[in-house]
Amino acid sequence: MLGTTAPVWGLLLLGLLAANAPFLTERRLFVLPARGSKPLGWRLLELLLLTALMIGIGTLIEMRLGQRSPQGWAFYVVMISLMLTFAFPGFVWRCLRRGG
Repeated sequence: MLGTTAPVWGLLLLGLLAANAPFLTERRLFVLPARGSKPLGWRLLELLLLTALMIGIGTLIEMRLGQRSPQGWAFYVVMISLMLTFAFPGFVWRCLRRGG
C-alpha cells in the first residue's frame, strides 16, 4: 500500500513547489531575463503552464500505477483551484509583502 501512496504525496509536494516557483524568480518562463519586475500576468501564465505540467506528470504516474481514468471538466477546475491555493504563500510573499 505504501508503494502507491508515496508517488501521490510526492506529486502533491512537487505541485506545492511548482505553484510557488513563478513568484520566486524574475526570469520569464524561468529562462528569459526580465527588464525590471515581472508583471503578475506573466506569473499567472507560468502558473498555468506549470499546472499543465503537473497534470501531465500526474497522468504519467497514474498510467504507471495502473489504468488511467478518464477525467472530465470538473477535474481540471479542481486542479486549477488546487494550484491557485498552493500558490497563495508565494503570491503573498511577492505581491503583498514585497510590493513587486
